[in-house]
This record gives sequence, C-alpha cells and structure tokens, in this order.
Amino acid sequence: MDILISGASVAGPALALWLTRYGHRATVVERAPALRDGGYAVDFRGEAHLTVLRRMGILDAVERHQTHMGAMWNVNEAGKKIVAMPADLFAGDVEILRGDLARILYDATEPTTEYVFGDSITAVDQDADGVTVSFERSPARRFDLVVGADGLHSNVRSLAFGPEEDYLSYLGLYAAVFPIDNYLGLDHTGLTYNPPGKMVAIHSARGNTEARAVFWFGSPPLDHDRHDVDRQRELLERAYEGVGWEVPELMRRMRLTDDLYFDSISQIRLDSWSRGRVVLLGDAACCASPLSGMGTGLAVVSAYVLAGELASELAGAGGDHRAAFARYEREVRAYAEGCQRSAVGVSRFMVPENRFMAWFMNQNYRLLPYLPWKGLMAKSVRKTASAISLKDYGAYEVTRPAGPAPRPRPSGRAS
Repeated sequence: MDILISGASVAGPALALWLTRYGHRATVVERAPALRDGGYAVDFRGEAHLTVLRRMGILDAVERHQTHMGAMWNVNEAGKKIVAMPADLFAGDVEILRGDLARILYDATEPTTEYVFGDSITAVDQDADGVTVSFERSPARRFDLVVGADGLHSNVRSLAFGPEEDYLSYLGLYAAVFPIDNYLGLDHTGLTYNPPGKMVAIHSARGNTEARAVFWFGSPPLDHDRHDVDRQRELLERAYEGVGWEVPELMRRMRLTDDLYFDSISQIRLDSWSRGRVVLLGDAACCASPLSGMGTGLAVVSAYVLAGELASELAGAGGDHRAAFARYEREVRAYAEGCQRSAVGVSRFMVPENRFMAWFMNQNYRLLPYLPWKGLMAKSVRKTASAISLKDYGAYEVTRPAGPAPRPRPSGRAS
C-alpha cells in the first residue's frame, strides 16, 4: 500500500519504520523545511517503551544520545541553591533530547521512506479506492491511506475530523523552550526557579556543550497565531515581566534565537481516531501533554501497534484497513487514557500558584527523598507507562518493501 504520513517529528517516522518493514511504501510530508532540532528532553520508561525501541533497532542509538542528567536544583531569586531534586524521582529509564530522537528516527528510515519537507496537506478527498491528497506546493497525489501524526494542532485532524476546538482540552499552562549556550557552566544538571504562577529552568544538554531554557506559566487561553514567532516572544516577555534571577538574560537570548517552541499545555480527546481511510496517531489522536512525561513513549508504542495491526489484517484474505484501525484503537485507547490521567492535576505541582505553595513544594522536595512513598511515586509512573500488553507482529516483517522500485524523490526531500 501507498501510505501518506503527515508529520516528521517522532510518531510519523516511527510509523514509517514499521510500515516499510511490513512491505508498504511510506511517504512523510512535513511543513517545516527540515528536521526540527529543538524541543524538550523526552523520557522512555518501563518495559513497554523499551521493548518497542529494542524491536525498532534504535535502543542502542537512543542510549548513546541520552542526556545522563543528574539532580536538578531549585534556586531562589538570588540564585542560591535551595534543594536538589534527585534524577531518579522524575526521569525515565532513558532521557534524550527530542531533536536527537528525531534525527535517529530519520536516519533509520530515510533509505526506505520518501520525505517531503517544506510542504503541507490542504485537502483530503476519500473514495472507495483511496485518497486524493492536495498539497500547498506539490501536485495532488493518490494514496491508499493517510495518517495524521502531526501533533497537538494536527492539520490532518482538522481536515478530516473538524475544528481543533472540538477536541482540545486546555490544562491551564503554557510552555516555551529554546536552546542557549551553556553560559552558566552546568554539568549534567539544571536549575529551576519558581516565582508564583511560573517556573523557569536552565539545564545542560548534549554533554554540557549547550543548554535549554524552559518556561512554564499559568494563563487563561491566549489568542495568538501559533505560527507568529514575534507574537510568541511578546507573550513570553509579558508573562515574565519583572521576574528576577536569570530571566532578563534569558529574555535577551530568546530575542536572538530562531528556534523557539511556544504552545499551550493541552490534551486531545476524540471519540474515534479514524475516519474512513484517515487515521490519527500520537499527539494528533490522544495528546497526553508534556505534564504526563509519557507522550513520546505513547507515540512510539502507538506507531508499533498501528503498523502491526495493519500488517496483521492485510496479510489475510479480504483484509480491511477499517478493521485494523479499530483494533489499533482498542489496543491503545485505555493505555493512552491512563497517560492522560497522569497529567491532570500536575500543573499545581509544576507551577505553584502563590508564595506559600512555592514554599510548601520546596519543603516537600527537601523531604521527598526520605519519605516512604518516594518509591511508590516512581512505581506508579512506571506502572502507567507499562500498562499495555504488546503483541509480536514479527511474522509480518519483510526484508525490503514490496512492490515496484521506489519512485523518484521530489526536490523537496531533505538532504
């Protein structure tokens, strides 16, 4: 089958890897002109996440690029360290920068996958035999299936399922992150400062050769164009106006970067993840939000199941993609909802509402390593991350994609 995937971050390339192993031809279209290098550090935890990475053949590469972060320190406005938060309280089994993970997935799939960067889907017209897809720049093409793996603000979901506001649940926070040089000389660690209603952090990255500045703040929903970076800079500056510590310096550096991520912390809730020949994957289908710490693991697990169920269904006589989509959703939905539940209520933990709550949380941070429920917290998170039984779809793998020779790659393909 010819399958179009919208989105080249994590879920899309992960799905492409499995589809080509099962003999399909995958095309990935991405609005950005190239792979996005920025973003958060993301975690994989528990046996389900690690099993999928191992079966994909990328676990070793992910481990080679892991952050090896140690304790994070809470500081006061003067920069004095108040309390350390041990890494084992919050980190997963493996932590990696999202940009590094995207590069690993791209390198693993590029030889067998057609990538089209700098383009976007404008229309999806289904019929009994396939889908005609129109693009902003490329000529219209026919595909057997279309997968929306294009994130919280999925373009495919809007085209096939309706407006975003019908499915988005805002959790009361906004987040921003951008790369900076490691001007504080942090060594596999980070610093966090919690003024009321806000949090700002700086942590080292890529073997201390650089760093990330991360911001979380509470706010009513903001009316802005998410593609307007100048407006995003303005909103971030306004939210942190008058805040001390390193914030003025970080705002100066933020004005100079062309790699700013800024978005609401929200979840996606849909009654169904498929419509005809269109199916949603990862954040587009069931975004749990960064508060859960499991969105990336959920994405790779979901990609594994979707591709496997398609392979299983289409290997039989009269295989029907609709049956495969239904089984994929049955396998993953309860797992995804558990990941979403883990994020609800975390906002007060991440961003204390007032000075008293900030003080209260600092006291808890001090005591947490010595409290009997420390292990229970970590165990609960791992239990949520592992709460899915993975089928083995290995019998459907082929050595090379089936069908005719690969088509010529369009000029928009990444170099």
